[in-house]
Amino acid sequence: MAYIPSLKTKYTDEVIPHMKQKFAYKNVMEIPKIQKICLNQGVGVAVSDKKLVDAAVEEMTKISGQRAQATFSKKAISNFKLREKMPIGARVTLRNEKMYDFLERLIAVAMPRVRDFQGLEVKGFDGRGNFTMGITEQIIFPEIDIDKINRITGMDITFVTNAKTDEECLELLRAFGFPFKKN
Repeated sequence: MAYIPSLKTKYTDEVIPHMKQKFAYKNVMEIPKIQKICLNQGVGVAVSDKKLVDAAVEEMTKISGQRAQATFSKKAISNFKLREKMPIGARVTLRNEKMYDFLERLIAVAMPRVRDFQGLEVKGFDGRGNFTMGITEQIIFPEIDIDKINRITGMDITFVTNAKTDEECLELLRAFGFPFKKN
């Protein structure tokens, strides 16, 4: 028997009927779903210490459960002492089972560990049905050992959906259990 993440079964059992009722879709294939989750961490002080990028790649790998890759600068900026093709961050793109596993850990474990958490802002939508949120500290994830990190950094998490509007994406993420602020 193959492993099926619990949020994937929640999508088929609860989210699809909820979205079908709310937006009156005619076909099941019209119902939006999360296509991928992109995690991005910029390490601005990596110009002076290249080991920080390696540490960021290792942390992103632990957090996501998938090997992260370093990102490199595209052009040189002399004011920042940045040369072309210097390592400046880490990124990873999650799909399928790993995406649902990360999403479940984010909603159930990591977000409740955020200090003074009041809910997610609804300002992170891009107008095309995608949502981006920022995390200020990577230590909210239980995979990160606080004693072994050099520097506390944040990251951006983008949820790419095939929703046509922001309202559909908001309702989809709410149905998954995202704790958005009440207006």
